[in-house]
Amino acid sequence: MTSADPGNSPSRHPDSSRYLGQAVDLAVQNVGQGGGPFGAVVVTPDGRVHTGVNRVTRDNDPTAHAEVVAIRAAAAATADFDLSGSVLYASCEPCPMCLASALWARIGHVYFAADRHGAAAAGFDDALFYDYFSGAAPELMPVTRGEVPTSDLPFQAWRGFDSRKEY
Repeated sequence: MTSADPGNSPSRHPDSSRYLGQAVDLAVQNVGQGGGPFGAVVVTPDGRVHTGVNRVTRDNDPTAHAEVVAIRAAAAATADFDLSGSVLYASCEPCPMCLASALWARIGHVYFAADRHGAAAAGFDDALFYDYFSGAAPELMPVTRGEVPTSDLPFQAWRGFDSRKEY
């Protein structure tokens, strides 16, 4: 997704400006509380609103980006990890981790306010991560498959577990 993505047009969802404004307000408030300048809102199909702010430094959790926190809140409140039909509003263009989280949650649409270039100018430059996943950046972190004869056992156990909840 880029800031030029036509899916970012507020006209595609009638309340997008309102929820984007809420996400931006959350981000500003979070800065005042010592957090990162990011806020997010997830609106589920039934209209419930779930919010999140960047808690990376507060929780010492590198995955606690605002979008992930909001997705976690929505999933917990709905008692379902499948957030199909939900909409994610972010104060800033989501990083690759947050985009992947939205995909895993089956979020239906993502809107964002500021773009990645504005974030980079403020010291939050994810360009290397975007490049890494596109294959354009040099290898940042080796990811190597190890040889373990029992590596398929967890999947065999999963397939044989009758009470599993598919996802």
